[in-house]
Amino acid sequence: MTEKTSRFDDPGFDPAVHARLSAESLAVVQRMEDALASGSNDMGAHFHGDFRWIGNCGCGLKEGVDAFRRNWQLPFRAAFSDRTYLTERFMADGEWVSCFGHIEATHSGVFMGIEPTGKRIRIPYIDFWMIRDGKIVDNWVSVDFALVLSQLGRDVFGGEGWEAFDRGEKTPPTPSAI
Repeated sequence: MTEKTSRFDDPGFDPAVHARLSAESLAVVQRMEDALASGSNDMGAHFHGDFRWIGNCGCGLKEGVDAFRRNWQLPFRAAFSDRTYLTERFMADGEWVSCFGHIEATHSGVFMGIEPTGKRIRIPYIDFWMIRDGKIVDNWVSVDFALVLSQLGRDVFGGEGWEAFDRGEKTPPTPSAI
């Protein structure tokens, strides 16, 4: 049987180099977030030429900065105005950076077929970025669209969400053999 090891067990691993790379990667992401929050459209300054934005179901896959802008950023801005981005925590590990947080926004445009409601909603997200050559090459994203739709009056689970178990409204199934 092979013993599981980590990069920290690698004799060539240098914690100081890793810490420096982690800090540099985090700085790339934070510069990008600051620029986008200020309304900058200079995407090339932050995103690698091979950039991919990989979203969860409902969000899609964007190959390249132009597709990201056209098929994610602009439709999102059209649907939600008065956005406040509240990143709760960043984590950096070498060329990888991640964060989680939420956006508070007003539903002011059509979103997934739902006409504007004017409601102030919360949009939770998790991001994972891979940095190459000082720029973001990949961005894996999970946006809780089920919660967003619920806040807009649409239950994507048709009453079958497992929160019903938590509220005691339904009995959770169990396997026949435990």
